[in-house]
Amino acid sequence: MSTPTRSALLAVFVVTLLGACSKPVEKAEDIRPVRALKLAAGNADTVAEFSGDVRPRIESRLGFRVGGKIVARKVDVGNLVKRGQVLMQLDPQDLRLAQLQANAAQKAALSNRDLAKAELQRYQDLRAKNFVSQAVLDAKQTAFQAAQASLDQAVAASQNQSNQTGYTTLVSDVEGVVTSVDAEVGQVVAAGAPVVKVAQSGEKEVVIGIPEDQLAMVRQVSDIRVHVWADPGKELSGKLRELSPIADPASRTYTAKITLPPEATDVKLGMTAYVAFRAKIPKAMIKVPLSALVRQQNATAVWVIENGAVKLAPVQVAGPSGNDILLAGGVTAGQTIVIAGVNLLKNGQKVTILDDDLAVRDAALRSSESGTPK
Repeated sequence: MSTPTRSALLAVFVVTLLGACSKPVEKAEDIRPVRALKLAAGNADTVAEFSGDVRPRIESRLGFRVGGKIVARKVDVGNLVKRGQVLMQLDPQDLRLAQLQANAAQKAALSNRDLAKAELQRYQDLRAKNFVSQAVLDAKQTAFQAAQASLDQAVAASQNQSNQTGYTTLVSDVEGVVTSVDAEVGQVVAAGAPVVKVAQSGEKEVVIGIPEDQLAMVRQVSDIRVHVWADPGKELSGKLRELSPIADPASRTYTAKITLPPEATDVKLGMTAYVAFRAKIPKAMIKVPLSALVRQQNATAVWVIENGAVKLAPVQVAGPSGNDILLAGGVTAGQTIVIAGVNLLKNGQKVTILDDDLAVRDAALRSSESGTPK
């Protein structure tokens, strides 16, 4: 056997020997990193918060009582107006002509009445002397009464036409601020068509939408707090004035109107506001972030960490508390749950806790917040 052949056989033998001595590669265990929280119980408030906008308690849509062409606009959006202030004017020419016609008809009726009255007096004298019959006198009496009725009709028509002429000037009957102008100079408007909106000075309210699953809670809660986005550090007490019995067909929420207190002078119309409904919880609850909850088979649950692995624990939700959720059962104080990464876990999954020191601080902070209403 030649030397190259012996070298090749030796190489094959060594490779075979090494393959027989090697062990199979073990599969690495899947350990998921998660954020965790150690649970703590405490007294808390149920808080449901909804956003809305500030609106006037009463907003009047003003329009002319007669139709015509607008010749003057005296206000702009945002102007403050007083009672009796002129807002717009119509062209009064046609109504003035009608007024002249009504005045002329009144004068004609007055003349006819005076003539009938004079004739009645004359025929009364003739009847006293027995120069005319009673039937003739009765006819003159009837003519006088008809002339008097015609005069009364003409006077009423003239007064009505005078009122119509005065309706060409639109004045504000309230004090407030102009929120909308819906017509311009040169436009022809019909009688009663809204041309200006005026928000009355005084009460303001926040209009919000309530989901149907929160209606019962809203009706029972009396502690209502309001703050505006422009000044989040200032809280105002509110009062539920109106709750619609019918859901909005577009948003499927129920419109609620929250009255603001008189001292809310810094709150401007149109501002974004947040309304919080607070209800005292008589017993201790466990507060967890919303991110800790998972939905499994039509039930709400959390992942509990025990001996480095997780298991699913169904829980009973008591209600919201700000951005957190209050749990009424299913877990106990002292247990550790997953608060981030819940959608990547399965029963028995081994996990490693990230930012362990931060989780401990979160638990202490959440426990202290549970004893103090927000």
